[in-house]
Amino acid sequence: MKKTNLIISSVIAGCLLMFSACKKTYLDEEVYSAYSPQTLNDSLGFEASIIGMHNHLSTFFSYSDPQGWPSVWHAGTDIALVPPTQRQGIEIPYYDYTQLIATDGAASFTWGWAYRMINNANIIIKTIESGNTGAMTAANKNSINGEAKFFRAYAYNILATCFGRVPLVKDPLTAPKTDFVRAPLDSVNTLIIDDLTFAAANLPEPGGFGSRTNTNGKPTARANKYQAMQLLAEVYLRAGKPALAEAQCDAIINSGKFALTTARYGIKASQAGDAFNDMFWYGNQRRYQGNREAIWVMEFEHPSTVVGGITNNPQQRRNWGAAYYQIAGMIICDSLGGRGIARMRLTNWVVYDLYETNDMRNSQYNLRRKFYYNDPTKANYGQQIPYVGADTVFKICPHTTKWFQYDPNDVFGFAMIKDFMLMRLGETYLLKAEAQFKQGNTGGAATTINVIRARANATPVTGGQITMDFILDERARELLAEENRRMTLMRTGTLVERTTRLNVQTINPVVGLAAKHLLMPIPQTEINLNKDAILEQNTGYN
Repeated sequence: MKKTNLIISSVIAGCLLMFSACKKTYLDEEVYSAYSPQTLNDSLGFEASIIGMHNHLSTFFSYSDPQGWPSVWHAGTDIALVPPTQRQGIEIPYYDYTQLIATDGAASFTWGWAYRMINNANIIIKTIESGNTGAMTAANKNSINGEAKFFRAYAYNILATCFGRVPLVKDPLTAPKTDFVRAPLDSVNTLIIDDLTFAAANLPEPGGFGSRTNTNGKPTARANKYQAMQLLAEVYLRAGKPALAEAQCDAIINSGKFALTTARYGIKASQAGDAFNDMFWYGNQRRYQGNREAIWVMEFEHPSTVVGGITNNPQQRRNWGAAYYQIAGMIICDSLGGRGIARMRLTNWVVYDLYETNDMRNSQYNLRRKFYYNDPTKANYGQQIPYVGADTVFKICPHTTKWFQYDPNDVFGFAMIKDFMLMRLGETYLLKAEAQFKQGNTGGAATTINVIRARANATPVTGGQITMDFILDERARELLAEENRRMTLMRTGTLVERTTRLNVQTINPVVGLAAKHLLMPIPQTEINLNKDAILEQNTGYN
C-alpha cells in the first residue's frame, strides 16, 4: 500500500516538473474522448473506471505467478492436502503452519490487492460524491457509486476476515502516508455494512432482467443488488447479527429472480450427467446461458476472443484436476477436464465420509473417482486404471469436476477460460440456515438446508441434527472448490478444530496449526514502511 503511494507521489512530482517547464500553449492537449483518469467527470469516464475495478477483481482469482495460489485457500484446511511432489511454494505455510510468518507471500499479496481495490474505489466514490459528474442522472450516479462501494466493501470484508482490525482508508491516497493505524473491527464492519446497504439500494437487477447489456446485446456481468445483499448477509453473520443476515437471505430467495437448478439444461443436456453438474460447464455458467441459480458470475474470456480478456492464467483447473496424463495409456481430453496437475488432493474425509452414496453432488459427474484408459491405440483401452502407489495421490486422485475446462487450442492448458461462479442461490440457503441456527431456530435451519438437500437427492435432516459443524459439512458438500474454504473457516472461528480433526492424513500432514492462525500475519513490509505510527502485528506472529 505504501509502495503504491510512493509511486503515485513520484508520478505527481514528475507531472509538476513537466508542466512548470512546458508553458507553450501549442503543447496543450485537449482531450475530447478517452478512457483515462482526466475524463472521470462524465458517464464514460466512470464506466471505464468501474470496468477497471472488475479487471482488478479478476487478478485475485487469476494470480498465477505462484501456481499454488488456489491451494493457499483450500489446502491445510478440512478439505484438501498437497501431494508432496506437486507442492509449488506459496501454499506451503498453509499446511506447514510453522512456516507462516510475517513475510508470507500470500498474506502480502492479499493485503496489497485489497488496498489497491479500496483506493481505486475511493477515487470513484470521492469524485462522484463531489458533484463533478457532468450531465449524469441521479440514478446513474447512484448506480456507479453503489458499484464502487460494493467493491470497497468486498475488499474490506476480505481484509477483516483474514487480518481482523485493519487501517480504514476512506479517501483516495495521492501522496505518501506512513502513519496508518489499525481501526477497531466494529468500525471496519460499519463501513462495510454502510457500503453494502447503499449498494443493495442502488445497484440494478442482475443481467438478463433489465440491466445493462454489451454491444453484442448480451447482459453484462456488472454488479447487481443481490450480490450486495448476499455479501451483506455474510458480513452480518461475521459481525454477530444473524437476524439481519436472515433478512438479507430472505430478500434474495423471495425476489423471484433466482431458482435452484433442478433440471438438466444447456450445452450438455442431451449427454450423460445431472442438473448439479450442468451449472459448471463453460457455456452454461452465465445467467443468459440458462443458469438461473447464478447471483454473481465473473466472466472470463480468451484473448483470442476478447483482447485482454484474461488478466493472468487462472490455476484452478490445474490445482484441482488429476494428473492422469502422466499414466501410460492416457491422453489429455475434454471429458476428463483437460490437463490437471493435482496441486491439491481432497482429504479422505471428503472422499470417503462427507457424502451419502446417492447424493447428486457425489455422483460420478461431480466427483470423479474412477479413471479408464482412453488411448484407443493401446490394448488396455477402456479398462479401469487400478489404484496403485502414488497414482492415488495425484495421478488419478478423486477430485471435483467443477473446474473442468478444455481448450483444443491450448492442450497443455496453462491458461483457463472458465467463468468463476462467485455467488449462487445454493449458498444463500446455507447462509440463511447459519443465521437461523445462530438464533436458536434449529428447526428452521433444517427446513432451509433441506431445500438444497432435496435438490441433491440427499436424506432430509431434522432440527436435532443441526449444529454449526453440520452446516459447515453441508457447505463443503454444496460449495466444494467454489467457496474460499479458508476464509469460511476463519470467519466462523473453526479452522483449527475442523482441520485438526478432519485433515489427518500422513502425506504432507498439517503441522503447527494454532489459534493464532485464525488470522493471517500483517505483512512485515507494511509495518516497516509505516514509520510514523505503530501498525500492530497480529498476536503470535514475530
